[in-house]
Amino acid sequence: MIARTDITGLVLAGGRGSRMGGVDKGLQTYQGQPLALHAMLRLVPQVGPLLINANRNLAAYESFGVPVFPDASGDFAGPLAGFVAGLEQCETPYLATVPCDSPLFPLDLVERMAAALDAAGAEIAVACAPEDGEMRAQPVFCLMQSMLLESLVRFTQAGGRKIDRWTAQHACVDVPFADARAFFNANTLAELHALQEPAPPDAHG
Repeated sequence: MIARTDITGLVLAGGRGSRMGGVDKGLQTYQGQPLALHAMLRLVPQVGPLLINANRNLAAYESFGVPVFPDASGDFAGPLAGFVAGLEQCETPYLATVPCDSPLFPLDLVERMAAALDAAGAEIAVACAPEDGEMRAQPVFCLMQSMLLESLVRFTQAGGRKIDRWTAQHACVDVPFADARAFFNANTLAELHALQEPAPPDAHG
């Protein structure tokens, strides 16, 4: 079994927020606190060390009390750039990533991904959830071996941006979760407001 302390958690808050009008999505309020802080607090009991990937308003993110690292490129290159930033700072054998805009992700997310990765002897585990009547990968919810940094740097330097195209190069296991709402991400302010309705206290699936 993979120990929780062997997993560094990474909250991805480095996007442009273009569909929210260009605002810093991670600092938008959800149930009285910034989205990224909510994600961080939800992730804390699931991992060992914790990091945040952000590309602006760094002082605001640093006020959450964990290390903050921007993308190396500085051009909002997408989630994989955040993966690289996290892997470059990761000092544990594994890195678990979650986006800042899905505040209901499962409380046992990392535990279940770690168990599946370990059982399959895989290098990467990716969460899957129901979407439009079928199970679909939620690739920003990812657990990976930290030794994959070199592979990911090569992929991104060659212009790769799609998470699934990179994970397809490695032994990857899908980890199914039944609760689709747990992985709903707020891309617009309207979607964020819709999420403000009280949710169940637990999001096991």
